[in-house]
Order: sequence, then C-alpha cells, then structure tokens
Amino acid sequence: MSGDDTTDATDTEDGVSGLNEEAVDEEYLGRLFDEEALAAFLEDALGPGELHVEYHQAGHSNETLFVDWGDHELVLRRPPAGAHADAAHEVLREYRAMDALQDTAVPVPRTVAACDDHDVIGSDFYVMERLEGDVIRDEEPERFVDPEQRRLLSEAFIDTIAEIHTIDPAAVGLDDMGHPEGYTERQVERWTKQLEWAFEVTADDRPIPELHEVADWLADNVPDDYAHTLVHGDYKLDNVMFGPGTPPELVGVFDWEMCTRGDPSMDLGWMLISWTDPGDPDREDPLSNRIEAREGYLSRRELLDRYEKQTGLTFDNERFYRTFGVFKSAGACEMMYRRYLEGNSSNPAYPLMEERVPAMAERALDIIEGREPL
Repeated sequence: MSGDDTTDATDTEDGVSGLNEEAVDEEYLGRLFDEEALAAFLEDALGPGELHVEYHQAGHSNETLFVDWGDHELVLRRPPAGAHADAAHEVLREYRAMDALQDTAVPVPRTVAACDDHDVIGSDFYVMERLEGDVIRDEEPERFVDPEQRRLLSEAFIDTIAEIHTIDPAAVGLDDMGHPEGYTERQVERWTKQLEWAFEVTADDRPIPELHEVADWLADNVPDDYAHTLVHGDYKLDNVMFGPGTPPELVGVFDWEMCTRGDPSMDLGWMLISWTDPGDPDREDPLSNRIEAREGYLSRRELLDRYEKQTGLTFDNERFYRTFGVFKSAGACEMMYRRYLEGNSSNPAYPLMEERVPAMAERALDIIEGREPL
C-alpha cells in the first residue's frame, strides 16, 4: 500500500439475508463476496463459526457488510464491485489507520484482520468488530431530541476531530503515512483528476462547466502555509457513532480510507460544508436533512471557536477550505454517478447525482463569490 495521499471524498438461504430496506440486485451482491472463501478466512482469523451476511446500504463509497461469525458480530469493508478511479476506496489504508489508533483517545472500532489477497473475495478487504449505537444520518435518536443533549453531542463531535489533529503520528506508527508538504495543492490536483475520470462517462449525459471554473479558482488560491497533522479525510456527522445512552458518547469514528498526514483545515472545511446553521438557505438536496440547524446544536462558528481553543490551531482561508469541501464532495458524487451509468452499483442514491452535482457546483461558486458566508 502506498504512503501517498489517498483520494477517496458506508437474501437467501446461502448466507445473505435481512437486506436493508431496499432490495439489492442479487448479481451485484454476488460480486461482493464468496461465501466459502470468506468463511475460510474468518475461520483462520477467529476459529470455527457459522456465516451470516447482511448487506448494509447506508454508505455511499465503500461497501459495508454486516457479518456474523459464531458469536462474533463483525463489519466487513471492501470497495464497490467494478472499476473505479485510481487510489480511491483504499480499505487497507482505512484498516491501518484504525489499527494504529486502537490504544489512543480517538474512538475507533476494534480491528480484527485485513486481507490483500484478491483470490478470497475479489478485492482488498478488512474485518472489524461491530459497535452498538446510532449514526445520525436521516434523523436524531429520540434520546437526543433536547437542546442540552444536542449541545453535548456537538461538543463531543468537535472534540473528537480536535483529538485526531493533536495525535502525534510518530507515536502511533503513522509517521510514514502521506507527505504533509504540498498536501493541500496535491489534493486539489487529485480531486480535479478524479472529476475528470468521472466526466469521461458522465459528461456525455450532462456536462457541468461550472466545476471546471471552481477547479481553476482552487488551483489559484491554495494556501502557502498550514499545519501538519494527522488528517481523517472524511470527518462528518454521519461518519461517527454515538453510544446507546445519554449523555451523548461518541464511541466510533468510521471511514478512514482517506487518512493521511496533511492539512487539518481540509478536515474542517469538509466538516463545515455538511453542518447546517439556522440561517442557511434551504437548498434542495435529497441527501441533506438540516439536523444541525435545530435548537441546541453548536453553530459552525461555535464549533471552530471550541476547536481552536483545544488545538491551538486557527482556521484561516475559510473560503478556500469550504469551497474545496464542496468541490471534493462533487467529485465523489460524480464518481458515484459514473459507476451508476456503468452499472457498477445498486445503491439507490447514485442516480440522484444527476441533479445533485450541478447544484453543488453552484454552491461552490456561491462560497467563492461570498454569497454563502461562514
């Protein structure tokens, strides 16, 4: 596995049952794992057991399978079936990051085993223990529907990314992960290439010239100086889990496939573009729910104030980082749309990208031109 920055932006009696709301194309599901080979792998790692697999459709990037093996409740992560952009979906990188953070204050699931032998299920994959709790994606758990609980949840959320950014990479064996010098410029270049990869197919369906304009602006406005820290790469509310009790306890951070050493403000810009303030315009977005605009949640400015006090870092050049966050999201979504057009995903969210990505391009221009302030 390379040490360079990564790029990637969660049935029947033969062992697959309990599909998550939407029916999954059986042919596609059969491309995700081989029951016999997976059972042999798990027996080597954990001893004898009986295999039961459930496809989890909540994520939109790597594929997630809930796996029961005897008394072990596990999660298997692997890339989508079919072609995808180079360097995207690096699940072994994700495993390495979580494995390194096992004994730190950063909450991560307990890792079990990783595999780079494609003869097992056709791709790299890893297995981790399943956590119990709630990921806030479409709605809040009832126990958090209270201004005080929302405040505490917000604080736990921002405190955790502050913890990640103050980890010493050398102390956890990640000092060779990525190259922090030039990280931000390379991210602009790489996500521009990711978008170009998607456009090879999607531009014939509907071109988005505004994203080329955004890419040019980002290339011309890359900050010259920034801190070097561990970077999660995809930190947002629906990539963390809160435990089943109150007050809110953040028990797990997921989706580490883009983890590296780099510019912490890239994490913040990404986090902020998915965090809604009460005064924000009500944009039409089928995958956004405006939960954070409800009474009690910290505002974006309050999140940043708390973060800066805890880390000693400052969030400068905010227009650049927020614009890049939208651009990166647009690139990830456009790659999803390419996979949908090519028949390489059954995820029901992917066809929504036909209209979602052009709207994201307009939002990026709004941030650049000052029509969407922090």
